[in-house]
This record gives sequence, C-alpha cells and structure tokens, in this order.
Amino acid sequence: MSDLLPHEKRFLKFLGGHLAMGVAAAAALTGMLLYFDFFSLWTLASTQREGWLGIVMIFAGLAITFGSAAMGIGIMSRARYDGED
Repeated sequence: MSDLLPHEKRFLKFLGGHLAMGVAAAAALTGMLLYFDFFSLWTLASTQREGWLGIVMIFAGLAITFGSAAMGIGIMSRARYDGED
C-alpha cells in the first residue's frame, strides 16, 4: 500500500470509514434481533449446539449488505455537478 498516491490513500480511508459504519449498523441490528428474540432467533441459537454459526451467518450477511450500501452511498455522495450534461 506504500505505492499508492496520497489521494488514493484518502479515498481508501473514506471507503473504510463508510464500511466501518455499515458493519457497526449490522452489529447493532444483529444484537437487537437477538436481544428482542425476534422470530425466536436467540432461543434457537442458544439451544442448538452449533447455534453460534447461525448468528455469525446473520451478522456476515448483514455486514456485507450494510457495508456495501454505506460505501455506495459514500461514493454517490461525492458526485459533483459542473453544469454540463
């Protein structure tokens, strides 16, 4: 990563920040789903031997979805309009 230009490093930091916000939102939603026992997820996960795997899969799916959405929003919000079509 040392051969990147300064503006490329700034943009990767920008994307990383948005990715972190998306992953944090996924962690919050996963925690809320388990805390409120939505669809009996916590009950099912806590009674099964491999219940942790289901929790990891839920979190991973939400992290990928929310992280990519947050990065997409970040990229699209940087668009500039210069007055020409």
